[in-house]
Amino acid sequence: MAILEVEHLSKSFDRTEVLKDITFSLEKGQVLSIIGSSGSGKTTLLRCLNFLERPDGGSISVNGETLFDIHDPITSQEGEIRKKRLHFGLVFQSFNLFPQYTALKNVMLAKELLAKEQPDYKQHKKEIHEEIEKEARRLLTQMGLADRMENYPHQLSGGQCQRVAIARALALKPDILCFDEPTSALDPELTGEVLKVIQSLADQETTMIIVTHEMAFARDVSSQVIFMDGGCILEQGTPEEVFENPKEERTKQFLSRFTNG
Repeated sequence: MAILEVEHLSKSFDRTEVLKDITFSLEKGQVLSIIGSSGSGKTTLLRCLNFLERPDGGSISVNGETLFDIHDPITSQEGEIRKKRLHFGLVFQSFNLFPQYTALKNVMLAKELLAKEQPDYKQHKKEIHEEIEKEARRLLTQMGLADRMENYPHQLSGGQCQRVAIARALALKPDILCFDEPTSALDPELTGEVLKVIQSLADQETTMIIVTHEMAFARDVSSQVIFMDGGCILEQGTPEEVFENPKEERTKQFLSRFTNG
């Protein structure tokens, strides 16, 4: 069974349709890359999946659980949104770290806030905090930042900040890790650092959705690829099908910009 099922998702801002009848599914351990021109709806799709935007239509299910269905008012209740977001970890293109906190604290923060809501928190506060810190240190070490845990964001490079952001997203053990143009704010050298981390996560069969303009990377890392244009999924398939034998003329035109200089 698919870990993620998206059916007929739509979203408009004022009179502009940004997403039109988006339907796809994702299996556990797969990597889905979403490509397309700026303004094609890629980021809005991720924001709808993470409930940072409310879709206008369609449905979203994770592990067979319906998180959103336009025909079921209960799934639109505000009180459930934070719980739904726990299924997804989102890595923003501009890091979005808290500047007043160290790398370690940035990774620990969300889990600490959730822990405080548990009925036994006060009774086991020390042990809970120690376990959260231990896991945060493990993740930052995995990201190659063992010697940077006590640094603040302004003391880190862009690539290091993005690796902290990845560790933070992983800390809550999401079902699906989502990346919104994770290298767009980085120079080529730092881009390589972040792509290496994402490749490592793919090798560990982490389920991921990646919005990217790194075509060579998308071709190498993906299980499947979606090409979006004008708010629609114009083409989807394996990397070989989309990159090597695209069917749609618009897909061919888009990809030619990356192969012809």
